[in-house]
Amino acid sequence: MRDTLRLLAALISLVLLVGPLQAQVPSTSSSSAPTTVTIPEDLTPEQVDDLVARMSDDQVRSILLERLDAVAEKNAAEAEDREDPITEINEIWAEMVASWTHVFVTIPNIFSAQAEAVSNFVGTFGSNGALLLLGLVASVLIVGFIAEKLFGLFTRKWHAKSDVASENDLWGAVRYLFVRFCHEIAGLVVFYVVIRAVGRGLLTPEQIVYAAPFVFYLIWIPRLGAAASRFVLAPNKPEYRLVNIDDHWAKYLHRNLIGLLILIGFTLFLLHFNRLNGITGGETRIGFWLNAGIHIYIGLIAWTARDGLTQMMLGTDPDHTKFDEEVARYYPYFAIAVSAVIWLLVEFLAAQRDPVIRAILLSGAHFTTMFWLLIAPALDTLIRGLVRHLQPPMMGDGPVAERAYRSTKRSYIRIGRVIAGILVILMIAKAWNLNLQEIAGGGAEEGSRLIQFFIIAAIGYILNELVSLWINRRLAKEQTAAEQSPDEEAGEGGGSGGSRLATVLPLLRVTAQVAIAVIFALLALGALGLDITPLLAGAGILGLAIGFGAQKLVSDIVGGIFFLIDDAFRVGEYVDVGGTAGTVEKISIRSMQLRHHRGPVHTIPYGEIQKLTNFSRDWVIMKLKFTVPFDTDPNKVKKIFKKIGAEMMADETHKDGFLQPFKSQGVFDFDDVGMIIRGKFMAKPGKQFTLRKEIFNRVKAAFNENGIDFARREVRVAIPGLDEAEALTEEQKAAVGAAAADAANKAQNPA
Repeated sequence: MRDTLRLLAALISLVLLVGPLQAQVPSTSSSSAPTTVTIPEDLTPEQVDDLVARMSDDQVRSILLERLDAVAEKNAAEAEDREDPITEINEIWAEMVASWTHVFVTIPNIFSAQAEAVSNFVGTFGSNGALLLLGLVASVLIVGFIAEKLFGLFTRKWHAKSDVASENDLWGAVRYLFVRFCHEIAGLVVFYVVIRAVGRGLLTPEQIVYAAPFVFYLIWIPRLGAAASRFVLAPNKPEYRLVNIDDHWAKYLHRNLIGLLILIGFTLFLLHFNRLNGITGGETRIGFWLNAGIHIYIGLIAWTARDGLTQMMLGTDPDHTKFDEEVARYYPYFAIAVSAVIWLLVEFLAAQRDPVIRAILLSGAHFTTMFWLLIAPALDTLIRGLVRHLQPPMMGDGPVAERAYRSTKRSYIRIGRVIAGILVILMIAKAWNLNLQEIAGGGAEEGSRLIQFFIIAAIGYILNELVSLWINRRLAKEQTAAEQSPDEEAGEGGGSGGSRLATVLPLLRVTAQVAIAVIFALLALGALGLDITPLLAGAGILGLAIGFGAQKLVSDIVGGIFFLIDDAFRVGEYVDVGGTAGTVEKISIRSMQLRHHRGPVHTIPYGEIQKLTNFSRDWVIMKLKFTVPFDTDPNKVKKIFKKIGAEMMADETHKDGFLQPFKSQGVFDFDDVGMIIRGKFMAKPGKQFTLRKEIFNRVKAAFNENGIDFARREVRVAIPGLDEAEALTEEQKAAVGAAAADAANKAQNPA
């Protein structure tokens, strides 16, 4: 293709260059036609240049016109092949109407054609031969059933030994049901091996052609489905049931699933039987009615058992989300809609009269598709149940650990959903003989791009969930290992913070998620064939704009990076930033939020922080002051403080908060009331307030026990002649009281 383009470019250039010179060159033969030149397709660039140099102007024009005509014809043919979407829809609708009209026209032929098929079958083998075939098939099946029962009797003890599960023992229930399922499958294998061996000995190849589909569609498929249904629904063993559904609906679904499989098997066998006996589907369209009956049956099951299906889909996980509730609620209607859509799809494909599509439909591809679409929500319920029981236990206690545990559970569930979705797509593609690997490799351009897009999106989603999963688990471990949860009130003066990782990991999570989303979004758009170069150029221009026009933002981000590198603060620590104090509640890439102990939240950009004081790093010293009368013995108070410190260090409730015990620092100062004695203790950040309250309570109680009062402010009034107070009149006593009250007020408020 590249060489052809180069050839065309060279020819066009040659015409443009030689054209003006043509008038100056005399013509040697005006009547001679240009010589036809045949150009090979596999020319090298050097051969193209040499060929153009040796060709005449007329030859160049002839080749150019020939090439342009070929391109025009190709474009016209492609335009003819492309039909208007409305025209295509009308044609599809016309085909569907014609197909349905044909269905009703052929109703009278159903019974006659079916009688003809039976007649042809009898004619092939003869009356005695047909009866002999039926008898031989029945005999082979009886032998197979006897062999299966004998196998069950011999292996009954193995199965009984596995019946040890209790009602709440999930793994015991799974083990019991799995052993029972394997026991049933082993019996079916014995049944199949025996009837195959006996059948090859008793039946001829012509008879096997009829007997094999009968056994497969009407015996093997329903019994295999029944074993799978007993494994999941356990209709007669409610204590081992793996899904959340009551006995009534479990038995109802089990019975009707077996009936549905029998109807599907009968449909496939009858179509196969008619084809073997010369009756095509177009003669009777009996397949239409049987297929419609199957889908109507599915709709009836889903509608009747909608309460049971909702129970089953919701499961028993207490942490289910609103989305899970909505999925469980609408699942029965989803099942009905899927059945209707698959029915319409089958009728549309049947109307195409394509033998390849008909062969795929006869193989039951649409039933497989419907099965996987219906079971997809059930797989989601299974994933949630497995995650609930397989997820590692919660690390730590408290609301932080609970939130991290639930977040981790949701990540596991989302990863499981993606894997289940990929499984469903692969199984449906396999049913329709679609090689997704070949399509993704370029088998069909549009399909290849679409598949590559979904693959890249799925990988990006899983990677994002894995990163979130790892960070959430580490974050839960770091936060629950701290002495104080970030949810705990720090109080005035400081509180313990989280670890350094607990501060950095949330930022790392956001950064990683944004980076993954951007990278995989660009890769997915590129897979769709979109040119992502303008997006990359726009991102570069945006970066320059941020660099030049938002220098303050850049300053804040860079400042925050260096503060985190210096480990200046952590989430949960009590800090002071230029007179604004509070607990670090949240950090982002450009600012931090401080929660004051009275409630207000301060947002401070990193670029405005000149000095930061951290009150919660490593340890806190708390100093307490007690004012006692002047006549109090300081040594006695010292012994009381020492005793209180020793008792609290031995107390299981308070000892872990101390780094150094409470003790006396002696007389600190004197005032006009009494002497001030100070005590101190060293505690872990965040524990000092609880310890301080307990120390105050114990000091008060100890002072009461030892007859020590706290000093109080007193006002003494000297009244001359107080000895003669008995002789004072009432007016004089009132004047003395007023003077004493005025003196007391002045003492309380000297200003």
